[in-house]
Amino acid sequence: MGIQDDVEALKRIPLFAKVEPAKLKLLAFAAERAQYMPGEALFHQGDQADAAYIVLGGKADVLVETPSGPLKVAEVGKDAFVGEIGILCDVPRTATIQATESLTTLKITKDLFYRMVADFPSISLEVMRVLAQRLEHMNEQLRDAVAAKS
Repeated sequence: MGIQDDVEALKRIPLFAKVEPAKLKLLAFAAERAQYMPGEALFHQGDQADAAYIVLGGKADVLVETPSGPLKVAEVGKDAFVGEIGILCDVPRTATIQATESLTTLKITKDLFYRMVADFPSISLEVMRVLAQRLEHMNEQLRDAVAAKS
């Protein structure tokens, strides 16, 4: 797989859909391709956030630490964008992302992501939309958990 494959993958991510192909090519060139085996973590909850990842292939679990051990809160697969909360909010990782099958990612460093956001304000709007959806999903899970206890 080459740069053009990575550009095609980036185009499928809503975040980058409106970015012109030449800029996506630069992003793909500057991003780092990484492979993870089942059981390997892209990052752990509490780690310092230095990059976001685009899943090119494979699947991973989103795990949150609880007093009784890790809790799976979501699953991500092809075309997922993960790790952006940490770099946007400059906070430690809010969850662990662990491969459940062979996983291929594009790693986008914090600096590279900020350069893209500065060049393309549409990315900022899409990030807000995605984060709002995640927040609503978490609220839904909390409501369900509270309802199950009563």
